[in-house]
Amino acid sequence: MIHISESAQAHFRKLIEREDLPGLGVRLSAVHAGTPRADVHLEFAEPRDLAGDEWAVDLEGFTLWVEAASVQYLDGAEIDYAQQPTGGQLQIRAPKIKGEAPAESASLVERVRWVVEHEINPQLAQHRGNVAVQEVTGEGVVVLRFGGGCHGCGMADVTLKQGIEKTLLARVPGVTAVRDATDHASGDAPYIRSDQPRDAA
Repeated sequence: MIHISESAQAHFRKLIEREDLPGLGVRLSAVHAGTPRADVHLEFAEPRDLAGDEWAVDLEGFTLWVEAASVQYLDGAEIDYAQQPTGGQLQIRAPKIKGEAPAESASLVERVRWVVEHEINPQLAQHRGNVAVQEVTGEGVVVLRFGGGCHGCGMADVTLKQGIEKTLLARVPGVTAVRDATDHASGDAPYIRSDQPRDAA
């Protein structure tokens, strides 16, 4: 269920009336849903712009259409329009848009992937890097492949042992070790070159 405040509805009605297009409504969708980069996309739409599988929320004077694939991520969302000293501002809160952490009963692979995508990769992105889960063995060994600025980086082994492995061991019960399967010699844009002094970072 999506809650739209009276002030937000009045704001949308005012804008729609100004456009004066028959059937004009508001379309809401989640972009990059279930990831740390998730965001809400809001746009005006005519019936001809719709895919046909949207969920319709009939409001006074207009319809809010929610993209079908986004419904689970926008459940519980709140849309408000608040007056600020500098003017009005539309505010959208969608607590489920980045997804929900897997339950303890989920598979080890699911739980590892969640922590990698939502905790580890956002930090590595600060150094233009990332890791991908290549394999999780039956013994709980996580095999990773570095990419971006981490591919060929002279600090990759430190990042693996002092950062990634510590995080996964602490956050994901069942993980026993973390291994790197990357061919770092083929990295062409490392954040820190392997021949660069390590204290340069």
